[in-house]
Amino acid sequence: MTPDDTFAALHRAAQDACGARLFTVTVLDRGAGVARRAYSSHPADYPVTGTKPMGDSPWTAQVITRGETFVANETAGFSPYFSDHALINELGCEAAMNIPVSEDGQVVGTVNILDREGHFTPDCVARLEALVHAHSDALRAAFKHVPMEDPS
Repeated sequence: MTPDDTFAALHRAAQDACGARLFTVTVLDRGAGVARRAYSSHPADYPVTGTKPMGDSPWTAQVITRGETFVANETAGFSPYFSDHALINELGCEAAMNIPVSEDGQVVGTVNILDREGHFTPDCVARLEALVHAHSDALRAAFKHVPMEDPS
C-alpha cells in the first residue's frame, strides 16, 4: 500500500465517521523544522508540493510539542494560526481539527480535518481521534515514505 493509499483510506473513514469537507495529512521533519503536506482532498487549493516552516505559536506548542488535538469550531479560533483562513472559509470550512500522530513520544505528523462551523462536537472529536489512533501504525509507516524535498 502506498502512502497515498493509506491517507486516502483514512480520509474515506473520517468522511464516513463524522464528515470532512477538507482533509489533509502533514508530515514533519523536526530536524529541518519543516512540514510537508503529504495528502490533500483538495489538491488544486492545497497541493502536496513544497515544505513550510513549522513555526512557533500556541498551536505549535499544543499540537506539535505537547501532542494534543487542536479543535476550533469557528474561524476566529484558528485564524490567528492559519494564514490561509480566508481560503479555508471559501471552501465552506469554518471549523478545524488537527490530530497529532506520534512515534517514540514525538509528533511526526498531523491529520487535519476541516468542516462547517460547529462541526466538531465532543462525540465527533472522540470518533475522529479514535479513528486516527486505530490507523496510527499505518500512518507512521506511510510517513517514512513521504519525500521531504521536492525532486530537482
